[in-house]
Amino acid sequence: MTRFRSYVVSHPGAVRSHNEDNYVERPDIGLWAVADGAGGHEAGEVASSMIAEALSSIPPGLSASELLAQVRLRISATHQALRDEAARRGPRATIASTLVVLLARDGHFACLWAGDSRIYLLRQGQLSQVTRDHSLVQELVDAGAITAEEADGHPRANVITRAVGADSEGVELEKVSGKLLPGDRFLLCSDGLNKTLPDDELAQALGDNTAISPAQGLIDIALARRATDNVTAVTVDVEP
Repeated sequence: MTRFRSYVVSHPGAVRSHNEDNYVERPDIGLWAVADGAGGHEAGEVASSMIAEALSSIPPGLSASELLAQVRLRISATHQALRDEAARRGPRATIASTLVVLLARDGHFACLWAGDSRIYLLRQGQLSQVTRDHSLVQELVDAGAITAEEADGHPRANVITRAVGADSEGVELEKVSGKLLPGDRFLLCSDGLNKTLPDDELAQALGDNTAISPAQGLIDIALARRATDNVTAVTVDVEP
């Protein structure tokens, strides 16, 4: 049976006073998640907390396929509930959240996501980005209109194209899967972290085991860099 060790730190950041990020840490069932709320006027916190509550209450004892089905079912229901709440608040209301979910069971993992929060994998010292942003700038990069370097400072870098609670009828969670290896370290984070630390620094900080925890080390660096957004880091180690 695969064993995991996880750490979580979430912080409003160096500028904002309110944290609209939420997370889920369920090593007992092999589930971790980060949700980054959007919408303003505390609507983002409503969205991310509803997602966290839906995933936190998944019961233990499910098979891997049942767990995946529960995640999809509960996020779909939350998407509709958020759309209903936004409609109740008025035609201009938005209550939405990005989401990344890591499922790990029986030597395999699956990542599901909507939006621009990310999952990274540090394997044998090499960092790779598992998820692909659902964002306007990512679409521009894919189309060859801008370079990846230009995307970082783009004036519309905060525009996401998919989210839980957005104005589409349903929410589509993209999914990738693979095999777990002993020593793997996953990072789930809100965009406030990866927009403050470039990938080479993320890799270095994620591989540093001298901090209280990998997650704390990452957040400490982000705060020292005066992170302008909320920052959340969830690290998951696959133990030998």
